[in-house]
Amino acid sequence: MIEPYHVPAGFQRTETEVARSRFIASVDYAETAENAKAFIAGIRAEMPDASHHVYAFRAGFGASVTEGMSDDGEPSGTSGPPILAVLRGSDIGDIVLVVTRYFGGTKLGTGGLVRAYSEAAHVAINKLKTVEKIEKRLLGIEVPYSLFEQVKLLIAQHTGEIEDEAFAVDVTLMVRFAVRDISAFTADLRDLSAGRITPVPLD
Repeated sequence: MIEPYHVPAGFQRTETEVARSRFIASVDYAETAENAKAFIAGIRAEMPDASHHVYAFRAGFGASVTEGMSDDGEPSGTSGPPILAVLRGSDIGDIVLVVTRYFGGTKLGTGGLVRAYSEAAHVAINKLKTVEKIEKRLLGIEVPYSLFEQVKLLIAQHTGEIEDEAFAVDVTLMVRFAVRDISAFTADLRDLSAGRITPVPLD
């Protein structure tokens, strides 16, 4: 089971300025490397006249994470790696961060670039709203009408989300639960039904 972790709550944009160069940081949720690359392409299309679109992403979390980064024409190691270092230190997963630079006419040097991109990334992360991502599973449950209302109450007590109901000889429910809540719900459901109802995992 994957432990819960924090992810971006949605799209966010912040801006910093160093020596008249503008650094526009765009952040969003990216569950896969493909999601991250699509977001990066979208930023490039939105601001095609920018000098650079430096990025880093971390899809997944902990031991199961795919990382990527690019200096996008800045001197090697001055921009992509500092942004990725900020993401690694943030304890946020499924995240993509693009820092778009509009050159202001003053060269910053390698040290100045590292500081500028690091600052842009830190400002973005510090202002970012996050939500907890919890691994969930879909269960199928066949319930006799006599227990239907009681089972619905039990589902609510274990914070399950009913996604579908089908009424035939019995009621068939499709319910999504946090993985960590399934064993307790299953035990309570067996108690309620005297062992007659067992949920079936569907994904």
